[in-house]
Parts: sequence; C-alpha cells; structure tokens
Amino acid sequence: MDLPDAGPLWLSLRLAFITTAILLVAGTALAWWLAGTRSRLKPLVEAVTALPLVLPPTVLGFYLLVVLSPNGPVGRLWLDATGTTLTFSFAGIVIGSVFYSLPFAVQPLQATFETIGRGPMEAAAMLRATPFDAFVSVMSPMALRGYLTAAVLTFAHTIGEFGVVLMVGGSIPGRTKVISIAIYEHVETIDYAAAHVLSAGLLVFSFLVLVFVYAMNRRFPGHRG
Repeated sequence: MDLPDAGPLWLSLRLAFITTAILLVAGTALAWWLAGTRSRLKPLVEAVTALPLVLPPTVLGFYLLVVLSPNGPVGRLWLDATGTTLTFSFAGIVIGSVFYSLPFAVQPLQATFETIGRGPMEAAAMLRATPFDAFVSVMSPMALRGYLTAAVLTFAHTIGEFGVVLMVGGSIPGRTKVISIAIYEHVETIDYAAAHVLSAGLLVFSFLVLVFVYAMNRRFPGHRG
C-alpha cells in the first residue's frame, strides 16, 4: 500500500503551531480580562468567544470568507498593504483558525485565572513587583495547568479543522491543503486506503491528547485563591 502524501500533515502541524502560539498570547489577555472584569459587556464578549463552539464551521467560514475577500474590509486592507489576497492563502487560514479555536484557548485560561483569584498578584504588588513581573513570576507558574490544557486543546482542535479552512483557503497543495481536506479528497476519489491511514492517525492523536489532558488534570490540582 502506498503511503499518502505527507505534505498536508506538515502543513496542518505548521498551522496548529502558529495558531496555538497566537492564541496563547492573545487568549491570555482576553481570559485575564474576562476573569476579573465586572463590566456589563462581559456576557456579550463571552458569547462572542464561545460562538465557534455552536456555529457550524461552514457558517463561520462563510463570514470569514466575506470579511477576508479582496472586497471585504480586512481583505482590502491586506491587499493594499501586501499586494496579495488573504483568501486561498496560508495567512488566511491562520486567521480563520485563530477565530475557530478561540474558545479552546480562552475558556481553560479564564477558568484557571478565576480559580486562582487576584490574591497572588496583590501580594506581589505589596512586595513592589510591577504588574508584568507579578504576572510572569507569580501568576503564570500557578496557571501552568490552564496553559497546558489551552495549548493542547487548541493544537489538537486546529489539526482536525475542516470547514473553515475549506471555505477560506480551498484545497491548494502546499498552501492550504491540510490533512482533513486530504482525507475528504481521498474519500471522494474512493481511495479508502489512503483515507484510512490519515484518519487512523488523527484518531490516535486525538485519543492521546485527551489522555494527556485528563492525566494532567489529576497531576496538577487546581489552585484556590
């Protein structure tokens, strides 16, 4: 049996690494604000953050396609600045993946920050630590479980992404053709052997991710503020 092309696998891994890195930074800021704010906007922001959990990926992908297309507000700015289009490009599917995987990074971090509370930050401030030093030296180590959970779930969710990538990026080998799209195309051409190899790999990967997350939750008990 011939092994399927490994190009979509490497592209999926690259997409997942970049998406996870972006969301761990951006998600930290958003989760920290959500965990501590009493603003009336909090339920609205939480709902927007959680939308990818309930929306069909094709719906989210369609509206991202509209916004990122050369005639859309973001796509037009990108075209004017770079001379290239966001749609059907790797940069476009990175943006789509960031929005689609947003809740998988923000929600674990928000829950961790709420559990720890602001006490450690206030204690560090009394010792004259700046807010940045206190967050890096005190809060971040205490939130390690939340960061690990957010990173693993975001990475795994991005690896299996299909609808959003197909709508925004299509299926261009080496640029936007990720592993889930490769599986779909193998099924369409009745190449079940190749589809089975890729699908079994994703199945094993997803199972190991869940085992890791559950084992980690037992190893690192939550902090109490």
